[in-house]
Amino acid sequence: MIIFASVNYSKKEDMTTDEKYMLRALTLASMAKGNTSPNPMVGAVIVKEGKIIAEGYHHRCGCAHAEIEAINSVKDTQSLQGAEMYVSLEPCAHWGKQPPCADRLSQLPLKRVIIGCLDSNPLVSGKGIEIIKKAGIAVTTGVLERQARGLNKYFFTYFEKKRPYITLKWAQTADGFIDISRQNNSNERFWITNSALKIASHALRAANDCILVGRQTVQRDNPQLNIRHFYGQNPLRIVIDSSLRITESSHILADGGDTIVFNSLKEGKREHITYVKIDFCDNVPWQIIHYIYSIGKNSLIIEGGKQTLLSFIKEGLWDEANIYVGEKRIKEGLSCPQDKIKKFFSCQESYGPQRIEYYFNV
Repeated sequence: MIIFASVNYSKKEDMTTDEKYMLRALTLASMAKGNTSPNPMVGAVIVKEGKIIAEGYHHRCGCAHAEIEAINSVKDTQSLQGAEMYVSLEPCAHWGKQPPCADRLSQLPLKRVIIGCLDSNPLVSGKGIEIIKKAGIAVTTGVLERQARGLNKYFFTYFEKKRPYITLKWAQTADGFIDISRQNNSNERFWITNSALKIASHALRAANDCILVGRQTVQRDNPQLNIRHFYGQNPLRIVIDSSLRITESSHILADGGDTIVFNSLKEGKREHITYVKIDFCDNVPWQIIHYIYSIGKNSLIIEGGKQTLLSFIKEGLWDEANIYVGEKRIKEGLSCPQDKIKKFFSCQESYGPQRIEYYFNV
């Protein structure tokens, strides 16, 4: 899995001192992947006289922020006289579930605060830096900024594009098919990839707030859309079912997990299922994305089927595509939509004879 943009150094000696400590802060932050939403992942490192004396990271939403965890691990805050704090994201400047970190930092005898990148949340966005500077503490920004922004790409997309970060995901055979040819709408199960890629797929789900499929995918595969092969929190499941044709016995309606059903017939909630009525004569992808944004979810996986994927690709509503390529060849079947995004290919990751190809819409 790609956690955040890599640091392109041929040797560790090529990194500046600030970059080395910031890389440590980013590594700490990434340990909470999948646990902090809607908050960002943040890591903090306190350095004095060339030695790390305290560390911390934001474990999950509602818990202490990275800076506070690092500070709380120091027995006497007076020992921070002349120390420097490295934090991967600008310290917050507002009250939420936790008090403002910038206020706390401004009360410490720190010499300097080094920040990976600024916070796009309008409640912060430079205000944290201003508080710290007013306290007479020097501030350095933009250290490993690209990597720091890459780590929290979901968070930044939510505030800067006013929508969730969208990842397209599908599995395809080595010769480019996502399904076999089906006769009479058969529901035969067809597996393309092995268990290693299944674990990777569930890790991706664990890192995202929501997962979406179309009606035909539910009727054909009866997916659970959970993370039973990984650990963490299950994503909010979303299905597009205009005429409410999915049977009540399907996993996503019967197993008790939170599910949203976009349809044209009814609005309301029944136990764990929320029905959201939309206009199927209008732009369906944008209606769905606006709703997901409105409920504060900052990341979405679209797992199919083909028409659902193509509808989002057509609207340019995607940021990343993860294509799981198996070793099977079937010669004919339902072709994949890869040709619509192939110019965005970035890199690939091998799992024996299989691989994951990554595409980024930038």
